[in-house]
Amino acid sequence: MKIPFYKAHLALFFVNVLYGAGHIIAKGVMPEFLTPSVFILLRVSGAVLFFWMLAILFKKTKIQKKDIPLFILCGIFGVAVNQLFFFHGLNLSSSFNSGIIMSMNPIMVGILSYFILKEKPTSIKILGVLLGACGAILLTLKGGTSSGDSVLGDTFLIINAMSYALYLVIAKPLMSRYAPITVITWVFTFGLFFVCLFPSTIPDFIQTDFSSIPDVIYLKISYIIIGVTFLTYLLTIYGLKFLSPTVSSSYIYFQPLLVVLFAFVFSYLNWSADYTNTITLEKILYMILIFLGVYLTSKTSTKKVI
Repeated sequence: MKIPFYKAHLALFFVNVLYGAGHIIAKGVMPEFLTPSVFILLRVSGAVLFFWMLAILFKKTKIQKKDIPLFILCGIFGVAVNQLFFFHGLNLSSSFNSGIIMSMNPIMVGILSYFILKEKPTSIKILGVLLGACGAILLTLKGGTSSGDSVLGDTFLIINAMSYALYLVIAKPLMSRYAPITVITWVFTFGLFFVCLFPSTIPDFIQTDFSSIPDVIYLKISYIIIGVTFLTYLLTIYGLKFLSPTVSSSYIYFQPLLVVLFAFVFSYLNWSADYTNTITLEKILYMILIFLGVYLTSKTSTKKVI
């Protein structure tokens, strides 16, 4: 079993590399060329197309009726709510803030695992939750006080992180009954339905002038659809096949570091606008506080599952 575990860890690290670049790339598309709702519609629709092509190829698409409610919940929290709040939050806030807030995911998974999976919390875990929450609260209070920050945007990003954490927890039982491609195909299919129900999605799509969008922006959109959606969700669901939700989510603390790296690299190569001005010492201190909380929250869990 060493090889699958090794591959699972590698897959989860690569997921966060794709996400780290995605924070910067997606920020350059909204709101000048696409509204967040339209961007999400394109992202999820494209991913559904790719997932179904792959699922049909492997002939693994059947699900049991008793599992449909759970698939629907995964579609709501893992795709619709998650994506809507992330893109609307990123549109208002900075890519660095989004990376920091997403790193709270393991803490949220720990909290939800207590209520849903009945995992007993330790005093160390409780301390980790408190430290991480302090870091997130301080970061959110910082929102709106400098360029590129937004209290509302950071709040949306926190909701996004909580939604994704809930998805990681409730999707775990499906991993023992279905192939990863089956799970993710149906999760995105149901998720697309709920994305379309969001009030601004269809009207914004109709009003979008796609002919005026430059080719370089279409390349960025393609990266988000293929790299940050199709590949990341497929690799994440693969990781969940072998690792616990807490371990899977713990890789997300790489995101702020990768966002910083890509912000400087993309700015230097002139591939994106310069977002490095949103990276401040104060935010880095909040990030360290969250990292410490993540470490304490995940410490005991990783020993049990690897």
